[in-house]
Amino acid sequence: MTEEKSIRITEGGAYIVSGSVPISEKIITPEGKGYVWGDGTEIEQKSKYALCRCGRTEKAPFCDGNHTKGIPFRGKETASRKPYDKRAKTIKGKGMDLKDDGRCAFARFCHTDKGDVWKLTKRSDDPENYELALKAANECPTGRLAAYDKDGTPHEAELEQEIIVVQDPEKACSGGYFVKGGIKLISSDGEEYETRNRYVLCRCGASRDTPFCDASHVSRHFNDKK
Repeated sequence: MTEEKSIRITEGGAYIVSGSVPISEKIITPEGKGYVWGDGTEIEQKSKYALCRCGRTEKAPFCDGNHTKGIPFRGKETASRKPYDKRAKTIKGKGMDLKDDGRCAFARFCHTDKGDVWKLTKRSDDPENYELALKAANECPTGRLAAYDKDGTPHEAELEQEIIVVQDPEKACSGGYFVKGGIKLISSDGEEYETRNRYVLCRCGASRDTPFCDASHVSRHFNDKK
């Protein structure tokens, strides 16, 4: 029997990933006024593995036990567990609407050559703006943005289940873990978070929205290559 793909948060420790979840490294790469994913370093594939979440490992992205050394890593979970629809605000557009819960990893895929997703949504009666806004919303790795037609029909791209280790050389830092395809996330207390198609987990240890990334890796200049 195939083990279900899941991520379990350990108290003061790593993310335990089960179910042979594919993992790869991707690079946020500028293209015009927007961004695309570039390929990074190949990562060893395992059926079960522990990912660092304190930012101290010397074997990135895998945990090496450094969270127990010196001042122990706490990593208390502080993020709201309310469902996305209860947290998100709705931005009304002319051709589509956009929900936004404010959870940002500063990946910048919400920006395009014709403006950001919020401006494009406002002007989404134009077919080109509609398509660009839809694409930008679906490329937001945190799941912060969700696009809906005016009749309430959601537009969420189907994603393969995998984990992306993010690198961001433009900002001279390493990003979080981009989790794709609705992989179950289990709290250290055993409670399940709402299953989302897209979310980003903190791996620098500095987020104020633990376990999720809040872009603290940028101001902290977190770099797993050092």
